[in-house]
Amino acid sequence: MTLMDLRVSPKTVQQQTVEKLRQAIITGMFKPGDRLLEAELCGLLGVSRPSVREALRSLEAERLVAIVPNKGPHIPILTWEQATEIYKVRALLEGEAASLAAHTRTDDSIKKMRRALSAFDKAGRSGDAAGQVSSTADFYAEILRSCNNSIIEEILSGLLARINLLRARSMSMPGRAKISLEEMTAILGAIEARDSDAARVAAIYHVDQAYASAGQAYRREPSR
Repeated sequence: MTLMDLRVSPKTVQQQTVEKLRQAIITGMFKPGDRLLEAELCGLLGVSRPSVREALRSLEAERLVAIVPNKGPHIPILTWEQATEIYKVRALLEGEAASLAAHTRTDDSIKKMRRALSAFDKAGRSGDAAGQVSSTADFYAEILRSCNNSIIEEILSGLLARINLLRARSMSMPGRAKISLEEMTAILGAIEARDSDAARVAAIYHVDQAYASAGQAYRREPSR
C-alpha cells in the first residue's frame, strides 16, 4: 500500500476527513476489496472514531465504501460491466450538456473552463494524478453549470465519485493525460465557438476514448 499524508488540521475536521479518504480511494491508496479498519484510519488521519465512522457513512452514500453488517467497511469492486454502464450514461449526458453549453455559455464560464484545463496541464507536467482528476472534474462541473439543465447536473453529480475513480484509472495509462487535454481543449473550443454539434461530438469522443483507456487499465489489473 502506497502511503500518502492523510493527517488533517483541527479546522473542518469532518469535511477534511471525508475529502482525504475520498482522495485516498480514488488515487488507489486503498484497493478494491480492501477492508477499512477504524483504528488504522484513526491513526492515519489523526481524528476520532466518530469522525471516521461519519466519513465512512458519507462515502458509502457515494458508493466508494461498502459497509457490511458483521464485516465492517471495505472498498467495493467496481466491475467492468458497471464501469461500462457509467461510461454509456456519461456519453449521452455529457454530450448533451456540452451541446447545450455551447448555446448558453458566458465569457466567465469560458474563463473557468480554461483555468481548469490550465490546472490539468500543470498537474500532468508535475505527475500530480489527484490534481488531474480534480481539475477534470472542475472542467466538467463548469460545463454542467453552463448547460442550464439541472437534471443532467443532478444525475452526473450523483455519479461523480465513481466517475473520478474511473478517471484515475483511465489517466494512469501512459500518454493518456496529454491526449485527454487535447480532447477537452476541443470540447472547449466548440463551446466557445457556440457550435453545439461539434461540442456534442467532441464530448462523446472524449468519453469514448476514456472508456477505451479505462478498459486497458482494467485488463492490467488482477482478475475480478
